[in-house]
Amino acid sequence: MIKKLHIILFLSICVMMTQAQVLPNFGGERAGLSTLSFLKNDLNPRSIAMGGSSVSLTGDAFSVLTNPAALASLEHSSYGVSHLFLGGGINQSLLTGNYLLKDKITQLAFSLNSLNSGEMEERTEFQPQGTGRQVYVSNIAFGLTYARKLSEVFNAGVTLKYIYEGIANYSNHNATVDISFLYKTDFKNLQFAVMVQNFGGNSALGNTEKDIPVIYNRSTGINLDANTVPTVFSLGLSFTPMEQEHQSITASIQLNHPNDNAENFRFGMEYEVRKLFFARAGYKISVKGQNLPTFGFGLRSQMGGRPLYIDYAMNPTNFLGFQHSIGLRMDILKDLR
Repeated sequence: MIKKLHIILFLSICVMMTQAQVLPNFGGERAGLSTLSFLKNDLNPRSIAMGGSSVSLTGDAFSVLTNPAALASLEHSSYGVSHLFLGGGINQSLLTGNYLLKDKITQLAFSLNSLNSGEMEERTEFQPQGTGRQVYVSNIAFGLTYARKLSEVFNAGVTLKYIYEGIANYSNHNATVDISFLYKTDFKNLQFAVMVQNFGGNSALGNTEKDIPVIYNRSTGINLDANTVPTVFSLGLSFTPMEQEHQSITASIQLNHPNDNAENFRFGMEYEVRKLFFARAGYKISVKGQNLPTFGFGLRSQMGGRPLYIDYAMNPTNFLGFQHSIGLRMDILKDLR
């Protein structure tokens, strides 16, 4: 009876938080209104392969971004590193680590999220062939995470992030917070999750020289507008419709409500064989430029007697071609026998 009341309460909160809009809507008119958009990029290969429907999945080393609360379900520490090839020479990487405390119900974690554009030749409307100057775009987010089991069925997690953005001579500093909850049931591994990602204040690029690098035919001095961070509210569920001795299927669905774009749905599925091989696929609805399904796979191996997971994902896009992601994560088990 208590479990049923927990489920009803959890679903009631979710409904109240999402009553504003359900597809279709015109949220796409808000596109481009936020800054620091690299924070929205998915750096979890498992999540990318499943269409981004990962907020309610069981925890792993990359849950520090997709749902910090899921870390509390892990019974070990772990490390992870992933790389995303965005296209156009732009790359983004993630380094994570989570540590299980002695109480066995609390996880502390860190994350380092870095995007770099590589070298670019500066061009202006008056010098379209280039000014002879090379510029770079560099974005970095460093996060600290606290996740805890509040009960056998309910987890909570919070991440504080410091963010730096550098574009040519301009820089920007900001801070955001992620808050998430995960509720587990005993029916087919059914899990519910909610998350608010990148909640924070407005910020703007600034220049200590109080000027733009190229001032030909311009008045000196420039004021840049402050913009909001890309906050996303996510609501999702996952369950295991088929589970046999040596194989299982996990399905997930997620609703995203971003503050700078249209609401969208994500669907994903994972087929697992002997906990050694994982085949994944997903699909997105109402995401512009994402008309094809995502897919990927995972392999479990060992290194030094410890479980090592190799994950790969491909995200087909209409404008940037195929975006590839690869990740490595290792579980640190105290008992290696």
